[in-house]
Formats: sequence, C-alpha cells, structure tokens
Amino acid sequence: MLVILFTIILTILAYLGARYLFMRYKSPWLNVVVISTAIIIITLLVLDIPYQAYSQGADIMTYLLGPATVALAVPLYKNRLLLKKYGWAIFVGIGAGSLVSVLTAVFITIYGGLTREVIISIASKSVTIPFAVEISRLSGGNAALAAAFVVATGTFGSVFGRGLLTMMRITDPVARGLALGTVSHGQGTAMALLEGEQQGAMAGMAMALAGMLTSACAPYFLNLWIK
Repeated sequence: MLVILFTIILTILAYLGARYLFMRYKSPWLNVVVISTAIIIITLLVLDIPYQAYSQGADIMTYLLGPATVALAVPLYKNRLLLKKYGWAIFVGIGAGSLVSVLTAVFITIYGGLTREVIISIASKSVTIPFAVEISRLSGGNAALAAAFVVATGTFGSVFGRGLLTMMRITDPVARGLALGTVSHGQGTAMALLEGEQQGAMAGMAMALAGMLTSACAPYFLNLWIK
C-alpha cells in the first residue's frame, strides 16, 4: 500500500514539476510528458523500484483518464456555436486528417520493408491509446507497439505542432485546435488548451471524432490491404 501511495505522489510531483518548467520558460523542448517520464524513470532506477510495483499506482491514475476526457466536453459546450457555424468543414477536415495520417504511416512502413505487425501497429498512431490498442488487436497488430507509437506521435506533435502551424501561417484558432487534436490526440489537445479555450475545445472534439472514425474504418481497410 505504501508503494502504491508513493508512486501516485511521485507521478503527481513529477507532472507538477515538469508543468512548472514548461509554463515558466514556454519552450516546446520542455515537453511535460517527456520531462515527467524522465523524472519518474530516474527515481525508480535510483530507488530500485520495479516497474510492476509502479504500475499498481499507475493503474489507479489511468482510471481517471475517463473522467478527464469527459471533462473536455465543458469547453466544447461553451463553444457549441462554432460547431453550428463550421460543422461540415470540421467533419470533413477531421476525416481527411485521420485518413491521411493512417495512409502515410502505412505507405511509409510498407516501402520501408517492415513487418505486417509493425505496419498495422503504427497505422493508428494518431488516436488515443484505448482506440489504438483495440484497432491493433482487431487487425492483428501488437498492442504494446501500438501504444508506443501513440505516445511517440503525441510527444512529437506537442513539441513541434504549434511551431509548424505558426510557420505555415495558420492562425485561426479553430483550424489550429482541429489540427493538433486530430494528429496528436491527448498531448496535442493539452497544448491547444494552453493557447485558448476555442483551440482546446476544437482539439478535444477532433481527438474524439478522429478516434471514432479511425476505429470504425481502419480495421476493415487494414485487413483488406495488408496481407
């Protein structure tokens, strides 16, 4: 019980410390997920705490992802007029972004000569882990590998996403939020929320809708295309 309590406190403190650094210096290189993960790993190694012990506390915190995701509906409700105004464009944009994300990942890995398991596992890299794991299982991929690709994609998007959008002179809050949520799921949504409520609301909706669209279509097309 003490180990579980310690791992929960460690995770919270690591997150708060990483978030403080990011908010103070505003550098994309001070990614909250990367910094907090590094702090946790180093602490576990120094104290010789096995991952199995840490995972017991992590499982409790993972359960809270559900309520946290549902809470994204609050800023979405506040900006519901945007949905009425740009509804069709939003749906088409998220659908196109999800399709391009899957196709580019699949084509690159196919031409790279990687195995079928890796190709299927990376296809769902731009949706949240629960969606990605189920898509991978249904299609014959590796769930653990799929989760790793999701984390890597979210981290990359949260570090470089806003800078790339600015470089391409995309300043509209709706467009920025949709892009970050569609491609970089939870981590992208977190970064969008830092920009503003509109960006966060659009990113949260994009994350949910992209997950549903990808999970509905990807298993069928992956089993059809990749033999």
